[in-house]
Amino acid sequence: MIRWPERYHPERTPVHACNELRSPAPAAALWAWLVRAALWPTWYENSSNVEFLEGTGPDLAPGTVFRWRTFGVTVTSRVEEFVPGERIGWTARGIGVDAYHAWLLEPGPEGCRILTEETQHGWLARAGSVLMPARMEKYHQLWIEELSRQAQGGLPPDAGPAGTR
Repeated sequence: MIRWPERYHPERTPVHACNELRSPAPAAALWAWLVRAALWPTWYENSSNVEFLEGTGPDLAPGTVFRWRTFGVTVTSRVEEFVPGERIGWTARGIGVDAYHAWLLEPGPEGCRILTEETQHGWLARAGSVLMPARMEKYHQLWIEELSRQAQGGLPPDAGPAGTR
């Protein structure tokens, strides 16, 4: 289950997307690629210009603040929840959007379940959900599929056993 901050609970937001995938990749490799935000643009086409504002990178950590571009909007994100190897959640604020994006990894005997959910407030978020319905679900599905592919190939460059440097 996602641990929603009250403001971002799906019952309190106009936009909510939920995607999941069962991956044969080990949770440690999935986690390492997920928190290596500096590399997202090399394998996830809906991200670019990742810049760390607070925190050293290239990995996300508790309290990390980073700016990046996604869905054609530059947003500033802050890691609000961080349980290594299990869950991460960050806010994303930009012109017309105020969002929360959460990830959950659940290892099992056949690999790992990846769950990602996002909720959004804001005029641009509402307009996007009306003018381009299912766009967020489409790109989030692509994100988790590509995450799975990357992790099946092993750890990212310079990643330690749990995706740390």
